[in-house]
Amino acid sequence: MRNSRRCAASLSCASRPPSSLSGIWPAAILLALASCRPAPPADTVIFGRIWTGDTARPWVEGVAIRDSAIAAVGDSAEVARLVGPETDILPGGGMIVPGFMDGHTHFLSGGFQLASVDLRSAATPEEFIRRIREYAATLQSGEWILGGDWDHERWPGAGLPRRDWIDSVTPDNPVFVSRLDGHMGLANSLALSLAGVGDTTADVAGGTIVRYSGGRRPTGVLKDNAMGPIYRVLPDPSASQLDSALARAMAHAAEHGVTAIAEMNGGWSNWAAYRRAKDAGRLTLRVTLYHPLADWRGLADTVAANGRGDAWLGSGGLKGFVDGSLGSTTAAFFDPYLDEPGTSGKFVTDEAVLREAIGGADSAGLQVAIHAIGDRANAVLLDIFDSVATAHGSRDRRFRIEHAQHLRPQDIERVANLDVVASMQPYHAIDDGRWAQKRIGAERIKTTYAFRSLLDAGAMVAFGSDWTVAPLDPILGIYGAVTRRTIDGANPDGWVPEQRITVEESLRAYTAANAFATYREARLGRLAPGYLADLVILDRDLTTVAPETLDQARVLVTVVGGRVVYRRP
Repeated sequence: MRNSRRCAASLSCASRPPSSLSGIWPAAILLALASCRPAPPADTVIFGRIWTGDTARPWVEGVAIRDSAIAAVGDSAEVARLVGPETDILPGGGMIVPGFMDGHTHFLSGGFQLASVDLRSAATPEEFIRRIREYAATLQSGEWILGGDWDHERWPGAGLPRRDWIDSVTPDNPVFVSRLDGHMGLANSLALSLAGVGDTTADVAGGTIVRYSGGRRPTGVLKDNAMGPIYRVLPDPSASQLDSALARAMAHAAEHGVTAIAEMNGGWSNWAAYRRAKDAGRLTLRVTLYHPLADWRGLADTVAANGRGDAWLGSGGLKGFVDGSLGSTTAAFFDPYLDEPGTSGKFVTDEAVLREAIGGADSAGLQVAIHAIGDRANAVLLDIFDSVATAHGSRDRRFRIEHAQHLRPQDIERVANLDVVASMQPYHAIDDGRWAQKRIGAERIKTTYAFRSLLDAGAMVAFGSDWTVAPLDPILGIYGAVTRRTIDGANPDGWVPEQRITVEESLRAYTAANAFATYREARLGRLAPGYLADLVILDRDLTTVAPETLDQARVLVTVVGGRVVYRRP
């Protein structure tokens, strides 16, 4: 009634317009009438404790969704005005946050891993062998056994696995099961034979063929570039297999509140799988795909012809590698490993080749995201980024370092000063923290996963999982960043605790920072009018619970584009 009176009064005042305005008066009347119309009701409304991710208004009591976007946020009274007879009101749980965005995944590989042998928790060689034997029994002769994600740090003293462990239980199936970091894997004798890897096979630049002591016979463990011959003989998955893997991965992501992902090193067959799902209306999360760096010319041509995609599926740029991993002792450091003093790691891409490819991709206007783990790898990569940006001039390029795991103190400032996105994975800190010090010592670990130092320096820190290297669940990542308690329980006060950050800083790294890192900040990463309606309802308020209980939080509802894609049973 008040609105009606206000409108009537406005029109009454307009009954004798000044003669100078008579030509525009009909428009003014229309505007007055338009202001009287109530806003159309929302499709969905949620009331509760809502963290918007918007620094201008971080906390509100209600959010309204209309036509796949946020229509309004505000106090409960404001939002209640948008409730109509057909509006769906969702229970608010303990906390509502923007949809989690995972900035670094191997998403389709994760979908395959969900249906493969799981070796991550195998705590003894005997358990490792038993799981492979039981999985092999479910396969047809000739089918490959892949995935695995084993962790030899779980069986100290036994060393790396060997093909003689598994040959007798896999006589008819080639095997190549990866260490959880993806930088080395174990092949059985059948797989080595198919790949042509034997006693006379020469070592590969940027890779290592691990051999039995005192001879040339391969143990079956291949590191980094030495894995190439195996990959070349692996059968390509069919379109239906890719579609099934994507369906599994999307269901897994929805359960954990992941509404957008960046897939690293995704090829054109992966792109095609995402495109099929999008065209069929089956895509339940937003995808930004990063192609292999070596394919920069092909991607440049494709982007020029077809554009970069849309809000559901975009081609974000290119992913390359500097070095290997800490767990495989192939991450490149300035100083040697303490537990393998004969090596300081290695570059898996020649520096000159890397510099040329990054320069070419940048000249084509493509974004570049490069894996760097060791302190030397990160320092060299920052040098390359700096020289390329200087040579090509100022533009919004958003160079990314994937992992930025071990940084020298002076390079932390460089990440910020060069406007490089530090794309990091906090679960790695509480996983690698179990054994990192034996590799590199007490001094170098001080700036390992340096979340606090990077944020204090003003760097953009975006979080992800590196799934399947680590669990996809962002809650575990937030727990890792806030507590830095290692998964073995050995560091209850935190491993390198001075690098801990707050819950809100972690949430921002999983939302707005990832939106920025993928050029999607205009419509993703926060809950504000006009932004796409991607959000998660949690069972508790992450900002008020005891930090050590954060990993117990669960997702109740996941919404993508205004549509509920997951409800917890």
